[in-house]
Amino acid sequence: MPRLRPAHNRDFEVITEIWHLSASLPGVGPPTMPSRQTLRERIDSEIAEGWSITLATDSDVVVGFLATKPSVKVLDQLFVIPKAIGSGTGGLLFAHAKQEMPNGFALYTAATNLSARAFYERAGMLSTHESAHPRTGHPVVWYEWVPDQ
Repeated sequence: MPRLRPAHNRDFEVITEIWHLSASLPGVGPPTMPSRQTLRERIDSEIAEGWSITLATDSDVVVGFLATKPSVKVLDQLFVIPKAIGSGTGGLLFAHAKQEMPNGFALYTAATNLSARAFYERAGMLSTHESAHPRTGHPVVWYEWVPDQ
């Protein structure tokens, strides 16, 4: 089972690679995938704006990452390498998001990303609405997780 650890500056290149590789899968990311350089620059920008990044590692190899914005209660990114899909890595990262934001949070995913939508719904998230992606305009579905009261 993977282990979780905080990300460090030295991890940003591997985070970029996982993000680009996984978001490039059919139906997962935007219609036109940003370049690796654009994603790498976005990591620095998002960290400056409050991202907290947690990595999932298996034998010291990074197999997934979680990026949250706890101050605004948002799970911003959750990606695992394609060969780790279905391994429990995503569930481990999602459970960490729940610990990090125990009062609830929101997220959105591409409307075409049926596997992510099923994953979030199995995890107890409720679909709240659809909108256009704030950067690219493609359709996204918003979800909310609220802890049991």
